[in-house]
Amino acid sequence: MIIDSRFTQLAEGLTGFSAALKKGENVLIDAFDVPDAMVIALVRAARACGAHPFVQLHRARITREMSLGAEEAQYQALSEVELHRMEKMQAYIAIRGSENIFEASDVPSSRVQLVSRLMKPVIDRRVNKTKWVVLRWPTPAMAQQAAMSTEAFEDFYFKVCTLDYARMRPGMKALSELMNKTDQVRITGPGTDLRFSIKGIGSKECGGQYNIPDGEVFSCPVKDSVEGVISYNAPTVYLGSSFDNIRLVFKKGRIVEATSNNTRKLNQILDSDSGARYIGEFAIGFNPHILEPMRDILFDEKIAGSFHFTPGQAYDECGNGNKSQVHWDMVCIQRPEYGGGEIHFDGKLIRKDGIFVPKALHKLNPEYLLAG
Repeated sequence: MIIDSRFTQLAEGLTGFSAALKKGENVLIDAFDVPDAMVIALVRAARACGAHPFVQLHRARITREMSLGAEEAQYQALSEVELHRMEKMQAYIAIRGSENIFEASDVPSSRVQLVSRLMKPVIDRRVNKTKWVVLRWPTPAMAQQAAMSTEAFEDFYFKVCTLDYARMRPGMKALSELMNKTDQVRITGPGTDLRFSIKGIGSKECGGQYNIPDGEVFSCPVKDSVEGVISYNAPTVYLGSSFDNIRLVFKKGRIVEATSNNTRKLNQILDSDSGARYIGEFAIGFNPHILEPMRDILFDEKIAGSFHFTPGQAYDECGNGNKSQVHWDMVCIQRPEYGGGEIHFDGKLIRKDGIFVPKALHKLNPEYLLAG
């Protein structure tokens, strides 16, 4: 089969740079509504690294049908099977396409929560014990979300996903070192006045190893330290439902008030378990190619001049110990056209209206990243 050169370039980046496959390693390629040609490109690229590729194909309408009738015994057995397979993998590459981002919108919340709870051990194993990278696949549905033509969106997608992520490393390292030394964080902006501590949590640089597209450094609040209010200005889709204008109020780390255009469903999700009303991640995004939200979190959480503040599960690395079946990255953009905003670390201004202020962080600003 003749493969589009863009597919080959992307596959080589995913297997070589992102997953850093080595000879003899097992890699699971998880493909969700993705063209066969891209899966084949990944298989070939994995073999070129000397790795052993394993492939699993998914279709959204079939996944929906399975979820509609999900039962405890069924998904407990499935979880055990999938966990056993994941234990045999050293790497994981997932490409997730979607012809309809709302395909699961009519799956009852109780079924969604059951599947999430029972499959959580598989996800935990993959996140914490394998080299992994996850990305979307460009579809007409995604182009519609981005309000772009299909051709223009595909060009944008491959430009973003094959970015020279190594250029981000100096700035990411400086930001990570600064976050590692920080105690108190304050974030202000329209409808937002948030205070919390990240003391002793640490941070993680994300420059193309885990998500594509990428461009963030994440940490996590001390669990009970979050106080204040945040108003998110990027729309979000979670568990097949759409949410706009989410506003959260915190006391002693816990979300005590949550409203949006879909307040009832929002609170149903936040009541999934005891950890869903605590924050599991705080991250600062800076991908210079991604400027507008498109209701796809793998893109939106990297928006230049944004941060995300995530209810639910914390990562084992750079985490606060919070456990939940929920991990919901909610995004706030602080560039001037979105109302601006500031981030302070221990009283020092770090970013204003989406632009990093300290000289050591200038290499994360768009003018530097795009100059390459």
